[in-house]
Amino acid sequence: MSTADRSFLSTAPRDLTAGVVVFLVALPLCLGIALASNAPLFSGLIAGIVGGLVVGSISGSQTSVSGPAAGLTAIVSAQIATLGSFEAFLAAVVLAGAMQIGLGVLRAGSLARFFPTSVIKGLLAAIGVILILKQIPHVVGHDSDPEGEMSFIQPDQENTFSELLSVFGDFHVGAAAIGLASLVLLISWGKIKPLRESLVPAPLVVVLFGVALNVVFRGFGGSWLIEESHLVQVPEAESVSAFLGFLIAPDFSLWADPALYVAAVTIAMVASLETLLNLEAVDNLDPKSRHSPPSRELIAQGVGNLTCGFLGGLPVTSVIVRSSVNIGAKVETKLSAIFHGLLLLSSVMLLPGYLNMIPLSCLAAILLVTGFKLASPALVKRMWSEGRYQFIPFAVTVLAIVFTDLLIGVLIGLAVAVGFILHSNFRRPLHKIVEKHLGGEVVKIELADQVTFLNRAALSRELDHVPEGGHVLLDARTTDYIDPDVLDLIHDYQERAAPARGVDLSLVGFQERYPQLPDRTQYADYSTRELQDKVTPDQVLQLLKEGHERFRSGKRLTRDLVRQVSATADGEHPLAVVLSCIDSRSPAELIFDLGMGDIFSVRVAGNVAGRKVLGSIEYGCAAAGAKLILVVGHTRCGAVASAVDLAALAPENPDAAGNEVMGCQHVGHIVGEIAESVDRAMLDNYKDLSELDREALITEVARRNVIHVARSLRDNSKTLDALVEEGRVAIVGALYDVKSGDIEFMEDAAATPASR
Repeated sequence: MSTADRSFLSTAPRDLTAGVVVFLVALPLCLGIALASNAPLFSGLIAGIVGGLVVGSISGSQTSVSGPAAGLTAIVSAQIATLGSFEAFLAAVVLAGAMQIGLGVLRAGSLARFFPTSVIKGLLAAIGVILILKQIPHVVGHDSDPEGEMSFIQPDQENTFSELLSVFGDFHVGAAAIGLASLVLLISWGKIKPLRESLVPAPLVVVLFGVALNVVFRGFGGSWLIEESHLVQVPEAESVSAFLGFLIAPDFSLWADPALYVAAVTIAMVASLETLLNLEAVDNLDPKSRHSPPSRELIAQGVGNLTCGFLGGLPVTSVIVRSSVNIGAKVETKLSAIFHGLLLLSSVMLLPGYLNMIPLSCLAAILLVTGFKLASPALVKRMWSEGRYQFIPFAVTVLAIVFTDLLIGVLIGLAVAVGFILHSNFRRPLHKIVEKHLGGEVVKIELADQVTFLNRAALSRELDHVPEGGHVLLDARTTDYIDPDVLDLIHDYQERAAPARGVDLSLVGFQERYPQLPDRTQYADYSTRELQDKVTPDQVLQLLKEGHERFRSGKRLTRDLVRQVSATADGEHPLAVVLSCIDSRSPAELIFDLGMGDIFSVRVAGNVAGRKVLGSIEYGCAAAGAKLILVVGHTRCGAVASAVDLAALAPENPDAAGNEVMGCQHVGHIVGEIAESVDRAMLDNYKDLSELDREALITEVARRNVIHVARSLRDNSKTLDALVEEGRVAIVGALYDVKSGDIEFMEDAAATPASR
């Protein structure tokens, strides 16, 4: 047996079961949508069959289920009236299907990606709200509203809230008992783990439970007896010829009437948009986070609508209600959608009598629970926590869909979301940061992704606020588009306003897209002779502290490294000498946010100071003029850990043990020096220490080693000792935490040599 066969056998039971559940939900909805569209009831069933068998076979989605859509009911009803007959409307459906195929071939499916997440989540929540409102009456047997799905305002202008009030005076005892019992069963099923994880989905159990109670209540009679108006009603076809007699052919006699093509374009656009939005929403619901190819879905929907038009069916789209029920039944592949279409076909031809025993109230209970999952309080809370820019478009989309229809509601939500984007871009089209470079303060202005003419005033205002004699840097490295009006503003500022006020203007990120504004950097972002002569050891230390804070916060200075290469080619003027470990996690230039030529970096395992290291440090301070020596150790240091292990193994001669144990000729010189910072008392019960306690011990030894090395610099170098005594150089210790990025500075580490 091949891998594909084994995979099919493992997923087929779940898919077939899910197909049954979707079929049971889709069946009454197909009828209801047809009735709400003023179309023949059988046209809704044809659309459901085609949505399962045809669209399901071609679609690339594993979870989406297609069929007649409630969001199209108003459009379908209006176009049937405009074109004069249902047959002429079918001709428009055929043309719409051809258009959708063309859109799919042109790869127009990516349009859905331009819809904000807040609108898509609002779409899901709105459908959930409508499901809840519309199914509450049906749960208690108030079945005066036949379509029972998506329209909030009834054809007779009775709204859902007034209908909810009428429920108290018009409910059916038997149907209400089944509906409420079904709700209890669904909720309980979801809370009991063995049932929740079983192969049998709760909706299927609820349907069987409802049919059983219907049979029982027949024996009770009276108010418990459930009439046909509270049951599923499927048209019965006594033979294949009778079934084929329900099919209606399209009428193309209006091919020269522009209204036909207007109807086709309207259906194609609305159905395509609804499909793409629903597909995006369904992918968000999929526990496996699978991505459905949208352009292929347009082709599948187009073929489906072509078929519906020729057979007499309503137009189809991907439908969120059926799809969410499908996902709730733990579907694995699109076999579920295909099987649900096959069941619709079989039921209409063979089993209408049995299907007509299913109470509408138990189906309403399934849809009500589905609606609650789509519009859960947790979703509202999450959107609220994301701020008004997400919550308001979300809430507006929900309300707009509930009070109008799916398409209009989505367009209103989209308009609000775009309005917030424009408002945000208008108010904050740029981000201003004052950077403290070695050569002075630089006002850095980061431009937005899209800089339109609406942003011109904000940029002009910020440029006007740059102080006379100051420096401003315009950063366009992350900008995709700059309006010509804004480019003219920058060019004019560069040529006239900046020179007149003594402002230095630097540009970064313009040259590649806008050659009329070549990049240039005019500020000093590296150490110079003048700066080196001017600063004190304390000021250098403060510069390093500020650089580390920028490193930790992710706000590193904007540096022109190419220009630094040229500027430092003729000489370097380091501010500090940094003695650090060779560990790859502690590069001094990065963790202190330094430029080229700012420091002399001496790196050696364990940041120890042998003679050659001392010579390098002496040269950096006495000859090159550095004002600070910073000894940097770090946590989780391998050299320190080895020294501690060897000190515990061979306390009398750890350096020799290091060469032997580690298989190195010279490593003993390093571990032996580090071992001088290990107190014998620290090694008591060393083998019994927990991993956490051992890490704390290694950190303490690393700290002691930094202090030891800092003091030994003065002990072992008269040159450095004299520079410190004269106040020309300071020696400071630091311990870098490789896990958190924090640094502990020890400014008095070498205040007094160890020998004094």
